[in-house]
Amino acid sequence: MSDRLHLAELNIGRLVAPPDDPRVGEFMAALDRVNGLGTRMPGFVWMMEGSGEPGTGNTENNIGGDPRFVANLTVWEDVASLEKFVWQTVHRQFYQRRAEWFEILGQMHFVMWHVPQGHRPSLDEAMERLEYLRQHGDSDHAFGWSWLEQARLWRSRGCEGEAG
Repeated sequence: MSDRLHLAELNIGRLVAPPDDPRVGEFMAALDRVNGLGTRMPGFVWMMEGSGEPGTGNTENNIGGDPRFVANLTVWEDVASLEKFVWQTVHRQFYQRRAEWFEILGQMHFVMWHVPQGHRPSLDEAMERLEYLRQHGDSDHAFGWSWLEQARLWRSRGCEGEAG
């Protein structure tokens, strides 16, 4: 196995309404299309099963048993690949409209960290990284966009005032 590191990211949110409510219908209807686009992007490595879908029952993406929580956990070859997907595809349009579908959590909801090539992080691992970021701020262990010098698209195209 190579010593090359990949980039893992976790983004969580809580829907403003249950998944079958019309208020979140447009988001839910686009989920497969946006996730499918992500998996076809150059530099995409892996996505947790059920990423972006509300966590229900014993699925891998369940956060606290709350069906309105959504967890998106992916691995990318590098920052540039993730940035291209986030800021230069239809994903950006949905990202910019997130306030229509998601509650404001009042705390950091996005984290990135480096993983060895071939590693597939669990949601528990990702949540631990997010909590570390919340407690300690950006570091090599857990960070947001602003920690990455090579995050050029985030700096130029990210929404103003965003840390993550």
